[in-house]
Amino acid sequence: MKLLIRRPEQSDIQTLHQFFFHVIQDTYAKEGIAELVDDQQREWAMKKQYVAMDIESQGKKRFFWVAVDEATNDIIGTIEYGEANEIIQQTIKEDLSHCPEIGTVFVHPDYQNRGIGTRLLQKMLTTLEKQKVHSFCLDSGYKQAQVIWQKKFGQPDYILEHFWGTNSHHMIWQRVLPLREKK
Repeated sequence: MKLLIRRPEQSDIQTLHQFFFHVIQDTYAKEGIAELVDDQQREWAMKKQYVAMDIESQGKKRFFWVAVDEATNDIIGTIEYGEANEIIQQTIKEDLSHCPEIGTVFVHPDYQNRGIGTRLLQKMLTTLEKQKVHSFCLDSGYKQAQVIWQKKFGQPDYILEHFWGTNSHHMIWQRVLPLREKK
């Protein structure tokens, strides 16, 4: 499969909204929390706001990369960075103005486990290095994503135990660049 990683365009907005909704629904189902419809709606609204911030600020407030399957021209993945979210800021309790959060690492369910997320992450790490960003953070409350992040970045710096309920922890990583991601 030929993959194109590019910046989002105004004409992508509706497609991205649908993509976010689909991936969020799939993730909640796989996590066994599909009944949390209000949480899904909040996450969907936040992702739509993030992409709007990127388009409106030309990447200054939020910065996305989208992965496109060149054969179908479908958006099949996203990654973005921006100001660290409230959970990260309240947990780390230090000035994170120069330590953006990498987030919205979404891959369409039909394309998962093909290295697309890894390619998006590599593109984002290179982007941050070129922009002279020296560190980043990321977080996850999704158990499946936590396994992936632990393989790539090791143990989290912070674990908020039972944050989302019994045995549903929230994990936060803070890393310094340049970082050579683990394979």
